Amino acid sequence: MAVAVVALLAAGCGKSSTDPGGGSAASGAYSGKGIGLAYDIGGKGDQSFNDAAFAGFEKAEKEFRIGGRDIEPQDGESTADKVQRLEQLAKAGYNPIVGVGFVYAPAVKEVAAKYPKITFGIVDDDTVKASNVADLLFHEEQGSYLAGVAAAKATKKNHIGFIGGVDIPLIHKFEAGFEQGARSVNPKIKVESQYLTQTAQEGGFASPDKGKDAANGQIEAGADVVYAAAGLSGQGVIQSAAAHRVWAIGVDSDQYKQSALAQYKDWILGSALKNVGGAVYDLTKSVVEGKPRTGEVRGDLKSGAVGFADSNPKYQAMKDVVAAVDKAKQDIVDGKVTVRVE
Repeated sequence: MAVAVVALLAAGCGKSSTDPGGGSAASGAYSGKGIGLAYDIGGKGDQSFNDAAFAGFEKAEKEFRIGGRDIEPQDGESTADKVQRLEQLAKAGYNPIVGVGFVYAPAVKEVAAKYPKITFGIVDDDTVKASNVADLLFHEEQGSYLAGVAAAKATKKNHIGFIGGVDIPLIHKFEAGFEQGARSVNPKIKVESQYLTQTAQEGGFASPDKGKDAANGQIEAGADVVYAAAGLSGQGVIQSAAAHRVWAIGVDSDQYKQSALAQYKDWILGSALKNVGGAVYDLTKSVVEGKPRTGEVRGDLKSGAVGFADSNPKYQAMKDVVAAVDKAKQDIVDGKVTVRVE
């Protein structure tokens, strides 16, 4: 599969979802070829971050009746590879073009300058400042706070764990919110914390085996609820939790509903949601309607861009847990609680 993806990229044609030729938006005003999506490390199928983006991509294609091309990353790729990928999409006429993840910042900055009539979006980065770029950001710490409340209420050992994919400021926000939420329930709760790698290139967001090993260690140390903010690596955390019959908390997508994780879903307490798909969809909608979003666009709990999924009936049956999470959500929305980012 990896060889096939590389071959496609080398041939100058990324993976295409649907591509009717563009210009088919219901409004009739849209003249682009469709939406272009460039995935982050881990690619489509991570059941988390990238798949959340793909959900928005699919929804936009269907509702606006436009084309679309989504392209997978390569292992160990450089910024030049990302530039080439975005330029492929721009030359083909896709608009908007979204880089899924902060790693695209240098590439978006370079390519957006060359194609000023195309709208670019970048998820999880606020460093690219241009008149045709939308920085798609989130208050991840707020959703993670709710995950912390749920974990602290569900644990039977007063011992929980956090596993971050890569030791970077973005993932620190997840950890900070989770720990603050847990300690709001029990100030003395024990919180294990671990990062899988120091850099993304080492596979922290793309290695289920690393996630599984980390979760095994935390569970063996006594944690009975583990929360991972680690992209594809989080699948290993969920697998470990299910094997040990303890709770896992998913991230970004509602991982209870992910088909690839169906055999583990009974042990997924909930997921800290991050509506990346909504951001991709909304950006596309703005372009199709001729009023492209640009600048910083940040989603929070109040707007519904982050939250906590309650799909698992076992979670819904824990009335005290649900009540605590609901109260925490309202307190954040009302401004009674401010969630820290470090």
